[in-house]
Amino acid sequence: MGFREFFDALLGRSRLPKAKPERLFAMTTARLTLESSLGLKPSGVAGLCFKGVESSAYASTREELKEFLAYSAKETETEFRFEMDEYGFLWVLFQDPDFEDLVANLHLVCETLIERGFGKQLLCAVYRFEAGNWEKKPGIRAFMGQKAVYWIFNFKQGTYYPFVPLLGYKRDNSFEFRLRAGMERELPLEMDVKRWYPLWEIPF
Repeated sequence: MGFREFFDALLGRSRLPKAKPERLFAMTTARLTLESSLGLKPSGVAGLCFKGVESSAYASTREELKEFLAYSAKETETEFRFEMDEYGFLWVLFQDPDFEDLVANLHLVCETLIERGFGKQLLCAVYRFEAGNWEKKPGIRAFMGQKAVYWIFNFKQGTYYPFVPLLGYKRDNSFEFRLRAGMERELPLEMDVKRWYPLWEIPF
């Protein structure tokens, strides 16, 4: 299952719950435990994925977002860019060594979309961590020489879940369960593993 199935699963519900962007801040403190207890270090990159719509109001909101982020970047020095994936989903990608600035900019985009009436378009926020002091396993997907471990926030559920991709479109389920066990008291986790959608097409 990928992005298309992920979003189709959400749209298939009769009534979607409201997005809960305030829970993005939970990762600010949780990352301390991820680093100290589980050996995962923030990679300095994160992304927000949402579904675009064809309307003048949406186009105006997108330009407003660019202005807000450009202004914010002057203060935080966070780098950002917009990127459309092959399925037509729009990503806002951020890069900043300051993890709190990453979270703050993600939240800024979410709040802006919600305030402009596009909260239902929000799909997920993704934080990428890099494997550190834990037993390395063969085949884990690597980026720039690092091992990628993702934490995905599903806006419609208001919950997080881990995603550790392996080569050949496989995933390290045992390590994902280990991450869940280690973070149950730190994050609002998705307990239904059927909703741990594997997002293979994450662009970072």
